[in-house]
Amino acid sequence: MTEPIQVSGDQQTWRVVAHASAFIQLVGIPSLVGPLVVWLVKRDDPVVEPHARAALNFQLSILIYFVVGGLVAVIALVTIVGILLSVLIVLLLVLLFFLELVFALLGTLAASRGELYKYPVSLELIKG
Repeated sequence: MTEPIQVSGDQQTWRVVAHASAFIQLVGIPSLVGPLVVWLVKRDDPVVEPHARAALNFQLSILIYFVVGGLVAVIALVTIVGILLSVLIVLLLVLLFFLELVFALLGTLAASRGELYKYPVSLELIKG
């Protein structure tokens, strides 16, 4: 029988911060910065690292979606039909922003319970 891994209070705090740090975007700091810092500081900690990696992969994925969506919207502005498409893309990006906050909150809550949150639409760019 396998014994559960003992988690210190410090490790618990770091894995919650890995997810919750995405909210720093609300004060103008890119949401990628928080999970990146936690991952760089704690990537040798087997308790914290999976949480930091999951949050970082999600934030990298969101960044990619925003860049691609923004580029497609700008390119689409060249045509009249594209103007409508651009408006739709911008609305989808606004929705994506709010979903990013919801998913970061769900990840934070899961980490506070000791569970690893599987972010939807997240690409696995950094492997464990």
